[in-house]
Amino acid sequence: MLRYDDPPMPDVATASTPAATPRRPLTYKDSGVDIDAGDEVVDRIKGVLKRTHGPRVMGQHGAFAGMFRLDFNQKLFKRNYRDPVLVGCTDGVGTKVILAAERRIYDTVGIDCVAMNVNDLIVQGAEPLFFLDYLGLSKLDPDATAKMIEGVAKGCEIAGCALIGGECAEMPDIYKPGDFDIAGFCVGVVELERVVDAARVKKGDVVIGLRASGVHSNGFSLVRRIVKDAGLDLDRVYPELGPDPLWKVLLEPTRIYAKPIIKLLSGYRKKKVVSGMAHITGGGLPGNLCRALGLKVDAVLDPAAWTPNPIFPFLQEHGNVAQEEMYRVFNMGIGYTLIVRPAYADSVCAKLAKMGESAAVIGEIVKGTGEVRI
Repeated sequence: MLRYDDPPMPDVATASTPAATPRRPLTYKDSGVDIDAGDEVVDRIKGVLKRTHGPRVMGQHGAFAGMFRLDFNQKLFKRNYRDPVLVGCTDGVGTKVILAAERRIYDTVGIDCVAMNVNDLIVQGAEPLFFLDYLGLSKLDPDATAKMIEGVAKGCEIAGCALIGGECAEMPDIYKPGDFDIAGFCVGVVELERVVDAARVKKGDVVIGLRASGVHSNGFSLVRRIVKDAGLDLDRVYPELGPDPLWKVLLEPTRIYAKPIIKLLSGYRKKKVVSGMAHITGGGLPGNLCRALGLKVDAVLDPAAWTPNPIFPFLQEHGNVAQEEMYRVFNMGIGYTLIVRPAYADSVCAKLAKMGESAAVIGEIVKGTGEVRI
């Protein structure tokens, strides 16, 4: 009887047949995954990551995980917490990456990815600490991949947080050639007594809106449908949108509000001037500002209080989209909102203006059931 570990018995009829020429050994690269390209990217982004690091970042470049000290006692950089609450969030850029992939623009979506996370995180009053990114790719091209990560690092610099790690996954069986996706994860911290809680919002408060840079990173499935159905030329400069071609207007990175908001909050160490905040993402003003309200108040917004970015009436006209639908899908020119005590509305707007934000009172809080009315 032949055992499993015995060599196979030769076939009598073919025992004298010459052996076939050995095939070249199969490699990982033959299956579509280039380890050397991945190593090149890791080496190229070393300096980019370092620019986002402060004294609280620990560990070596290329380690299995990033390390970050919550407290740091060195006198020059002292930053300790009495009763810290860690805040975490994760998000991606959505189908905006399809347009970016088609135009081969790889750096701006990295900024978008950071923005979508840190803008959510600061709503709770948290300071962004560190960020990690995830890239899913069809093929790991060192130049394109490095640009994506450079965009993430740029976003982290704008937000004031450290990029301490990430993952580049080359998966040709999942992504078509040229396709990619990007997502991120952010951790922040806030003192327990400084956590922003919807229960603090009350009748008489006012709503302040901060201007968006454009479409940001929500509603791009509808944007792409409008472009397709209306036969819009992405390379064309439409005068009503300014001097840039349509693709560039649409890929304008999401504005990052982290530094101005954190600086504003830190300026009121005892007074709780800000009673609520909201990042205006998918669902627009009605679907996001309501998340900052309790169940006994409504937010009433005056659309005449601000002018939407030109891209919004442009999309509405070419797509024949109803006004209500526009407000349900897009930010309509307001990327972030604060709810503040009425006596401080003017000073808050003035402080934000000094930090480069375009801020205006766009509504008020009235008795209600937790809804947003425009």
